[in-house]
Amino acid sequence: MVAALDEQRPAPRVARGPARWLWFLVGLLSLALGGLGVIVPGLPTTIFLIIAAGCFARSYPRLERWILDLPRVGPTVRDYRAGLGMPRRAKAWAISMMVVACGLSAGLLIGPLGIRLLVAAVGLVGVWYVGWRVPTRERATGGA
Repeated sequence: MVAALDEQRPAPRVARGPARWLWFLVGLLSLALGGLGVIVPGLPTTIFLIIAAGCFARSYPRLERWILDLPRVGPTVRDYRAGLGMPRRAKAWAISMMVVACGLSAGLLIGPLGIRLLVAAVGLVGVWYVGWRVPTRERATGGA
């Protein structure tokens, strides 16, 4: 079903000239950050690979296909594009990591109280967005 949804969506046009190079460079930067996220705790991987796939769709479709064919991340990127959202377990993991990272950052940050509150507020916005705006795959597909 995911493949059918992905095929229904028209492919974005490949940009030309300087715009193509800009999309390609942003895609490479996102791919590098996603790769770094595999190693660095707290740095997300999937969102950067979703961004990279979108950029490569407009600049170098072969790299987009490579990302979509990755065994661990490809299905997640395709699900996101199809509007299926995140699995419940991944959502819980993402929210808990945001709470831990922002809590430690705000708690251990040496500096003005305003900066600590800003870090906490940004973390709360992230938790709100993932918790309530990103669809949960089980709900989006009608499952449990």
